[in-house]
Amino acid sequence: MIHPTAIVDNNSKISESVEVGPYCVIGPEVEIDTNTKLHSHISIKGNTKIGKNNEIFPFVSIGTSPQDLKYKGENNSILIGNNNKLREYVNINPGTSHGGTITKLGNNNLLMVYTHVAHDCNLGNNIVLANNVQVGGHVTIEDNAIVGGSCAIHQFSRIGNLAMIGGMTGVLSDVIPFGLSLGNRNNLVGLNLIGLRRAKVSNEDIKILQKFYDIIFSNQNFRSNIENINTEMKDNKYVKIIIDFINSDKKRPISLPDNIK
Repeated sequence: MIHPTAIVDNNSKISESVEVGPYCVIGPEVEIDTNTKLHSHISIKGNTKIGKNNEIFPFVSIGTSPQDLKYKGENNSILIGNNNKLREYVNINPGTSHGGTITKLGNNNLLMVYTHVAHDCNLGNNIVLANNVQVGGHVTIEDNAIVGGSCAIHQFSRIGNLAMIGGMTGVLSDVIPFGLSLGNRNNLVGLNLIGLRRAKVSNEDIKILQKFYDIIFSNQNFRSNIENINTEMKDNKYVKIIIDFINSDKKRPISLPDNIK
């Protein structure tokens, strides 16, 4: 159903079951799959593909040009999965040639009011970005992460699986999977124990993770400390997730506890 005040380009591909509310504007390259609902006053432009069962609230803007001075009008795109909720004033920009030309948002995510997702970001599944979260360009946020309100995430940062970022945190360094990070400039303050329990990670695995955390972050030589842990601990699947995250980009700084020497 398309409201008579909506402006929908004839070249767009909109499923018949999509609900397009009043005063929405949809461009010619946009594709929207079944049972997605657009409330009202929504702008969707560019090469944007949106999946099934999404709900998009008033004044959301998707697909306008990246806020990057290096962008020279090259072809780019946005890919949004299924079952996402984009609340009022969410803004998502497409990619640039410097970052693969595509911005991605997976499935089952909640982006709250005034969230901004910049060019070339890659967001996974089951993520919550609270009100006013600002995600800089080229950021990766892995599955099940929660980012508190009014956080600013620096470009190229990585936030690992099931990590949690406290509200009003400036994220300048990568946050390990299962990590809990907060502060004016983010420090690691432990593991996201509540998130791990909600994810039904066993107490035995949590104890192994805690021991691993205590060993590698006993001092600033965390990469060397990883090499010294025993094979049994390294074989734990959750420990391996953290090790793989740290080793996958050795140029990026990792968020560390502020009390280590």
